[in-house]
Amino acid sequence: MNSLLNKKLHTRISPFTLKFVSSLAVVENPSSFPSENDQSPSHFDPLQFFNDYTKSRQCTTRNTKILHTHLLRTDLLQSNIFIANSLLDSYCKSSAMVDALKLFDFIADRTVISWNMMISGYNQNSLFEKSWEIFCRMHSSGFEPNEFTYGSTLSACTALQAPTFGKQVYSLAIKNGFFPNGYVQAGMIDLFAKNFSFDDALRVFNDVSCQNVVSWNAIISGAVRNGENMAALYLFRQMCRGVFLPNSFTFSSVLTACSALEEVGVGKEVQGWVIKRGAEDVFVGTTIVDLYAKCGKMNEAVKKFSRMPTRNVVSWTAIISGFVHKDDSVSALKAFREMRKMGEQMNKYTVTSILTACAKTSMAEEATQIHSLILKAGFYSAAVVGSALINAYSKIGAVDLSEMVFREMENIKDLGTWAAMISSFAQNQNSGRAIELFQRMLEGSVRPDKFCTSSVLSIVDCLNLGRQIHSYTLKIGLVSVVSVGSSLFTMYSKCDSLEESYKVFQQIPDKDNVSWASMISGFVEHGCADQALQLCREMLSEEVIPDQITLTAILTACSASRSLQTGKEIHGHALRKGVQQDVLGGAIVTMYSKCSAQKLARTVFDMLPQKDEVACSSLVSGYAQNGYIEEALLLFHDILMADLTIDSFTISSIIGAIALLNRLSIGTQLHAHIMKVGFNSDVSVGSSLLTMYSKCGSIEDCCKAFVQIEKPDLISWTAMIVSYAQHGKGAEALRAYELLREQGIRPDSVTFVGLLSACSHNGLVEEAYFYFNSMVNDYGLEPGYRHYACMVDLLGRSGRLKEAALFIENMPIEPDALLWGTLLAACKVHGDMELGKLAAEKVMELKPCDAGTYISLSNICADVGQWEEVLKIRSQMKGTDVRKEPGWSLV
Repeated sequence: MNSLLNKKLHTRISPFTLKFVSSLAVVENPSSFPSENDQSPSHFDPLQFFNDYTKSRQCTTRNTKILHTHLLRTDLLQSNIFIANSLLDSYCKSSAMVDALKLFDFIADRTVISWNMMISGYNQNSLFEKSWEIFCRMHSSGFEPNEFTYGSTLSACTALQAPTFGKQVYSLAIKNGFFPNGYVQAGMIDLFAKNFSFDDALRVFNDVSCQNVVSWNAIISGAVRNGENMAALYLFRQMCRGVFLPNSFTFSSVLTACSALEEVGVGKEVQGWVIKRGAEDVFVGTTIVDLYAKCGKMNEAVKKFSRMPTRNVVSWTAIISGFVHKDDSVSALKAFREMRKMGEQMNKYTVTSILTACAKTSMAEEATQIHSLILKAGFYSAAVVGSALINAYSKIGAVDLSEMVFREMENIKDLGTWAAMISSFAQNQNSGRAIELFQRMLEGSVRPDKFCTSSVLSIVDCLNLGRQIHSYTLKIGLVSVVSVGSSLFTMYSKCDSLEESYKVFQQIPDKDNVSWASMISGFVEHGCADQALQLCREMLSEEVIPDQITLTAILTACSASRSLQTGKEIHGHALRKGVQQDVLGGAIVTMYSKCSAQKLARTVFDMLPQKDEVACSSLVSGYAQNGYIEEALLLFHDILMADLTIDSFTISSIIGAIALLNRLSIGTQLHAHIMKVGFNSDVSVGSSLLTMYSKCGSIEDCCKAFVQIEKPDLISWTAMIVSYAQHGKGAEALRAYELLREQGIRPDSVTFVGLLSACSHNGLVEEAYFYFNSMVNDYGLEPGYRHYACMVDLLGRSGRLKEAALFIENMPIEPDALLWGTLLAACKVHGDMELGKLAAEKVMELKPCDAGTYISLSNICADVGQWEEVLKIRSQMKGTDVRKEPGWSLV
């Protein structure tokens, strides 16, 4: 042994190890171990020796191998199992599990402690599959495990997410008499809780009457982990009524449950328990800060934080996240700078929180500074940090920087970064790049998850592509996930495939409030208000409690279907459930306005504590649409005087009211105000302005209003075409249509009504036929009665009466009274009595009480001198009790 102390080896072995090796010299002969009664300090104590060694920094693989070498020479490993197990423990503590396994296989007389050391050693080094293998070897070798064996093995099963293996271990523990053991029970509870089987965890907890604090803590933390926060509070109350007192671990879990439920009152009671028990440490203090922060009580959170004697990075992150949650980015940054000033090291969660605070256009400079700090601190390798950085740049509008971060994370990209990048493209309306990135995921080794799939579906507007993604979700089983299912049926609804949308909705197993609200809104947007209300009844029959989003959707359905009674019921339900009046105020006012209940709408409006844009716009438009023009103008004036915010919809509504009054002077005053507040380039305001000028007969001002629109949409172009048509400017209307097409805008059926009307007023027969056929062949639009009426009117004005009659007869839809009446009017102009009689007879069949038809036919006969026919027609009017309303004039 003295040879170990030569100069050569002295240079290779640390002094601390030499001390240990020197101590081992006294135990070359096993008989040298001190006896139980020997208290001499000069004797070697192997327990103290290995206890000091494993706790020291000298416990490295190299030093442990040196000790191993000496022990092999002294023959102690064969004769003393304590020394062997201690050396085995040293290998495990120094993470040398390969060497530990070799030593383990070398030990001839293994004990249960030897097996336990190997299992816990593999656990400590995250080699959980090896832990399971060792346990299986132990069981097949006939060794009887103890409670520590079962507990460590259950921990390995938990980490492996292998509840089946865990159940086998637990069954064996019960068989061998460890059923009431708290350590084993806590391990099994933890296994089920971390594998999202809280009911099974609760069953295990209730199986044993002699629970301990560890078991209570395991079940309470398991409830919190599985989102069963109310259950966690109930279990905590049960624990407090028993003999086991909660400790700091219990308080941390319960306070986390209070934070999730935003139960600040209960949280304060728990805080009282903490003070009473003297159980506050840095972790409990942090959860208290987090509770107040998440409940929006930032003053109390800051007060508690400032009184904490010790703070760690989690405490700082909690207070920063609280400010972010309150949308107080300035205070969040201030706290972050203070944290850095205090020398506290940040972690990846701190970084993601502060990046969320900087995700604003006004804080682009701060975001780039945080980016530089991330690079300097080495957090770039954390996928969650990369995702937060991509999201921050996306919110700022710097998609190019988002892409740069994404490219730089090429080697460590995970699903989170892919989802963040796809979401970035989606938020910035870059559907092409989002779909391209999604395709790259499918082609590569990265499998899109629910977040990626939902994001890309949110911007898909091509039915064929949407169906392909639908097939993919079916293939990988994502279609049953509520967020993916909701995105799918929303995509179908957006692509005008309402039937497929509803089919997908029906297949979602666990519909949430968002999915119900989205489907109800989908029906409303497609003009199916009755189906929307039926869906509301189905939702209520399934005992789904509607939230603010769902109630808003239902009120919108009531507005669309003019269902006043149902709307009143929803209003009453909201009042009973304590939904604040201002939350649904705009939707309720809109519902009453659309249902022509203006007094109720005004009553709700006057009761609102805060009048927002929606409520103001709804009431103004309600007054205007229901003919209360003066009230609409007075209300608009009151809004301006009260300095309330007005939006483009409010202005559009009031312009529509002015157009009905035909008061151009008021319109020009309003136009001046619009230019002052900067709404003149808004597409909806501009469209309303040009419509107003058109109805007031000023086509020049109409054109000026159109030119001021920054990006004219289909409605603007259509309004301009209709205005030209109404003022007899057919050539200008056709030119506007060609410009519309050059802009890549797809015309709709209303556009073609304007076009055909322009052709009708200018006698452009051939052009009208061209556009009528183009409507069907080029755009797949089915002509309606208004389109056919325009064509009949055009042919009638051009004197092509027989062609008009033939056109009516060849229509694929049954002609109505308007079409035959249009032909009758043309016959009167051109004096075609024979065809006029036919048209009149058709109108009388469809509308027997229409006095105008009798008068028109009578006038045709009078024009050609057939007075007998005139008398006959007059007598028919008397016989059917049809009376001509007397004419009157304001002059």
